[in-house]
Amino acid sequence: MTVCYTWFHERFRVLPADATEDIVRIYARAYIMMLLSSQLFADKNANRVHLRWLPYVASLDDLGRYSWGSAALAWLYRCLCRGTNRNVVNLAGPLQLLQSWIFWRFPCLRPSDFNRFGFPLASRWAQYLPRNDAVDQRVVGARLCLDRLRVHDIVWEPYSTPDVAAIVHPEILLDQHRRLWTAVTSLIYFAAIEWHQVDRVMPQFGGVQHLPRLALNIDWLHAKDGRGGDRWFPSYYREWHEHWQDRHASVLPVDRVADPGPSAEYLDWWCRVAHRFLSPEVAFQDPRPIVLTEEARHRGSSQAPPMVQVVDRPDNRRVDRRRHIGTRTTDREWRWLADQLDEGQGVGGQGGDIDHRVPRRRARRHGQRDGGGRARGRGPSGEYHSGQDAVDEGHSRFTLCISNS
Repeated sequence: MTVCYTWFHERFRVLPADATEDIVRIYARAYIMMLLSSQLFADKNANRVHLRWLPYVASLDDLGRYSWGSAALAWLYRCLCRGTNRNVVNLAGPLQLLQSWIFWRFPCLRPSDFNRFGFPLASRWAQYLPRNDAVDQRVVGARLCLDRLRVHDIVWEPYSTPDVAAIVHPEILLDQHRRLWTAVTSLIYFAAIEWHQVDRVMPQFGGVQHLPRLALNIDWLHAKDGRGGDRWFPSYYREWHEHWQDRHASVLPVDRVADPGPSAEYLDWWCRVAHRFLSPEVAFQDPRPIVLTEEARHRGSSQAPPMVQVVDRPDNRRVDRRRHIGTRTTDREWRWLADQLDEGQGVGGQGGDIDHRVPRRRARRHGQRDGGGRARGRGPSGEYHSGQDAVDEGHSRFTLCISNS
């Protein structure tokens, strides 16, 4: 359930001069809810305040017990994954934090005359307003900057300078918080589950980047967004919540070096498998050969940190869809189909193509009609046949549709 952001803003915009302590707490809760819904966990609408935050702001003294940073990072990862779809034109999430992360680490992309900063560190770019003209030109320019990046053009540890350490709150640098930065664990934001694979970018902790392990396959989790029924997420995603509870056991030991960066083996692997350039060949051609520097060769002498083995998760979306196929209160009629799909055999034990039976009215909607008005399906040979010939004796109330897949 959501409430219009305009109502929240008009109702709690100005704190009364004679407000009591209870009134101040109410206004503080309303401000935190607007901050969560419009900044850290904003969706594409950005004009609604979700009421699911009420239990979390009920006790202001307990707000510090929650890991808001990991939840915001999980939501940002999920929004970035959705943004890779070519049909998506807008991007949600805490984009101001993403922009600050980029500007701190890539000097060639950051705007000029923003050298003064305070806490929080993202406030350094609060007054930055990008131009709206020539958007295509700015995109081309950004791609060229990324294509021309060299090893020393990346600031791996921008927050380790004395100037930044002088303004950061000391509590942030406690060991219990620093360990979370290097933990390979799950990030949880309600139904959004993401994997914190910091082992693939070790130079941000001052270490050497070795050959990465294969990324964890969580495509099935990316299809879950909390819709389709009421679920208690700690029970439904119990395994991932257990990963989070045991996050201290998956902290990576980092051997800090004077010159962090990728090793020679990593650079050789990356040049072979990666898409090196974003710009088209017409716009940019790199005449430089792939040369491994002497510094990179020395980085490979250290050992890669041990990792906690996590098994990939299969894509169960097909199984979930199969559960909702039946049109009756039970799926008894469809158990034979589930068994045949699991065994990889044809219907009736004859092998070959699998028969997918659907209700008759769905067959009329999906199939084509012949001159007599009868629904037709496509057979294994690719030819159309009459739906009247496609009825099995044991399942006479269904129309048989055979697909080539």
